[in-house]
Amino acid sequence: MPQLLIELFSEEIPARMQVQAARDFDRMVRDRLAAEGLLPEGLKTFSGPRRLTLVAEGLPVAQGDRHEDRKGPRVGAPDAAIEGFLRSTGLTRDKLVEKDGVWFAHIHRAGRPTAEIVAEILDQVIRSFPWPKSMTWGRGTLRWVRPLKRIVFIFNGEVVPFNIDGIESGDVTEGHRFMGSGKSFKVKDFDSYRDKLAGHFVILDPEERKDRIMDGARTLCFARNLELVDDDGLLDEVAGLAEWPTPVLGDMDPDFLDLPPEVIRTSMRTHQKYFAVRDPKTGKLAAHFLTVANIEAADGGKEIARGNGKVLSARLNDARFFWDEDRKVTLEQRLEKLTGVTFHAKLGTLAERVERLEILAKAIAPRVGADVAKAVLAARLSKADLATGMVGEFPELQGLMGGYYAREEKISPVVADAIRDHYRPVGASDEAPDTPVTMAVAIAEKLDTLTAFFAIDEKPTGSRDPYALRRAALGVIRILLGSEARAPVRELVADWYKSLRCYVDPGRALYVSTRLTTGYLGPKSRAPSEVFQTYVGEFEDALLEGKPYVVSTEEDFDIRFDRTAQAGEAPEGEVQYEFRPYTVVADEVLSFLADRLKVALRDQGKRHDLVDAVFALGDDDLVRIVARVEALDGFLTGADGPNLLAGYKRAGNILKAEEKKGALPAGPAVGMPGAPKEEGALIAALESAERPVAQALQQEDFAGAMRALSGLRGPVDAFFEGVLVNSESAAERENRLRLLVQVRDLMERVADFSQVTG
Repeated sequence: MPQLLIELFSEEIPARMQVQAARDFDRMVRDRLAAEGLLPEGLKTFSGPRRLTLVAEGLPVAQGDRHEDRKGPRVGAPDAAIEGFLRSTGLTRDKLVEKDGVWFAHIHRAGRPTAEIVAEILDQVIRSFPWPKSMTWGRGTLRWVRPLKRIVFIFNGEVVPFNIDGIESGDVTEGHRFMGSGKSFKVKDFDSYRDKLAGHFVILDPEERKDRIMDGARTLCFARNLELVDDDGLLDEVAGLAEWPTPVLGDMDPDFLDLPPEVIRTSMRTHQKYFAVRDPKTGKLAAHFLTVANIEAADGGKEIARGNGKVLSARLNDARFFWDEDRKVTLEQRLEKLTGVTFHAKLGTLAERVERLEILAKAIAPRVGADVAKAVLAARLSKADLATGMVGEFPELQGLMGGYYAREEKISPVVADAIRDHYRPVGASDEAPDTPVTMAVAIAEKLDTLTAFFAIDEKPTGSRDPYALRRAALGVIRILLGSEARAPVRELVADWYKSLRCYVDPGRALYVSTRLTTGYLGPKSRAPSEVFQTYVGEFEDALLEGKPYVVSTEEDFDIRFDRTAQAGEAPEGEVQYEFRPYTVVADEVLSFLADRLKVALRDQGKRHDLVDAVFALGDDDLVRIVARVEALDGFLTGADGPNLLAGYKRAGNILKAEEKKGALPAGPAVGMPGAPKEEGALIAALESAERPVAQALQQEDFAGAMRALSGLRGPVDAFFEGVLVNSESAAERENRLRLLVQVRDLMERVADFSQVTG
């Protein structure tokens, strides 16, 4: 069957855009073909430095005739509605068919040539292509990532007539800018296109370009007893920079090896797109680099290597300058600069954020078994490297450089490691911290990010997450679960609200007004008095109940209460910052973490409804929640779980129906004279299960609690088979309803089984 070949040839396409451009090209053409009833047997796209290519196999020569029965307005609808329907169908009123009081239009469309349809599709695709950045050129109005030069458009061996903004379609393309013949050449189909490109030093497939890079690089390294440092991200990028990628091994001054290896690699990668090379015997970086040229040089790349070596030396000299200068100033001395750096307009400066991190780290440290003093020091110095020249030049080295500078200052290695790793985990492949001090600071950093932005109502919406809150949430989850640290989420959020003391300084006070307490935490609280210590607990309780404000004040006091104020009364002084109430934010943060946890557990094969069933209990300890989910999953996949769940739902349905009539009877069920044996057996089973379930839950033995519940399966099944709940005797009916309430309540101490969908 016919083949479709399209090439959009332009000036250089940025490497970072190529992969997504190929995906978008595939999606846009495939979707539009499907809408026209044209389904290719195969469709593939390719991206490169100067071209986007699409090949589709097995398209028909022409579209088949299309028939559609379209439902319209009801008979007797206003004329305007009917006329609108007629315009959309292209029919006249006499062509409508009435069926069951509704007008229907039978639409017949004759099939068109595929080439004609694809030409229309290509015009739409080019004009609406979602480049992150695009441009116009010359006097035209067309926008493309770079000036569009040629269009190859061939269907079934023939050029499809096409013109867009003066660019005519054809069967002519060109090869490598430098190594090719310099002449354009014709192609007739995809095979000839791909082969002729290769003959003119263009490798079409980016995967083939990556294979060529890796094979050549490893060969060069092997010949010099070296080892390439793998970098998948860099490989993707350089494969998009060269049509005929040719690895070249170069040398650098070995004196630069005394720089931190991350600095060397970052300088190579960021500025020059070089791969690092290491000595396989020591595992340390070697005084070499590997670059990828876009030509095969006559001298084997010697001049390329020499020139690139000079450029690299200049970059590394800059890095050495930053390294040497940065070490002349301590991290502590750099903190003052953070007072002039805005973290967020609604959250203040980086210095204020650092103080929040200190307060949070102090509160979190005992929960993860960390040394409090070391955790606080690490939190205090964690952002100091943002004021260094090295991080100013290489922002991706945040934290890492702080760790190096801390070691240079002979600060405790434990603290230095925490400074270095407090951003981790930064991605799914990154390991979560597993040492106590680092865990405390890392949780504090992510908790501050999450809670602060929720507190000012800057939450993710849809796919937008400008402050990476989803990543922060997953980071908290991974650290807590990996360490099995017991840190209830609501307590963590409460710790953040208490950290709002960071805003209290000369000229500012913290204000909150609730039903019981209206008060100000004033500038003198920085040096707490006896009065402050006496009443601070009351203020913090109010802080967790009301809406906190940071207000301007000219007065100098430690703490002040207004016992005559009404709840929610506006503060005195200009409001600088305001935050949503703790109760609202705590619930939202917990729900947000629950959603992220569902994703994480789903990736492990766990059902989201089980997470809902556990979260419905109101628990906010993530470690305990996961343990409950694991136990619930095991219970429901066992022999007794599904049957007991069915019994629970049957009981729940009966109770829901009764609740609509009025309040359910209270108290435990009792053995009644003449009651069926199944009723007595269920009462006895509940009494037997009550204590084991309670003990197991107290010991957080959730699997044991499930096993205790399993003993109810038989008695519950027998009860529903042998006992009529809706007895004619009011006393019997109430007793049996109480019994079902007991079954429901006991099971819901373990999980909210109403949330389970299975």
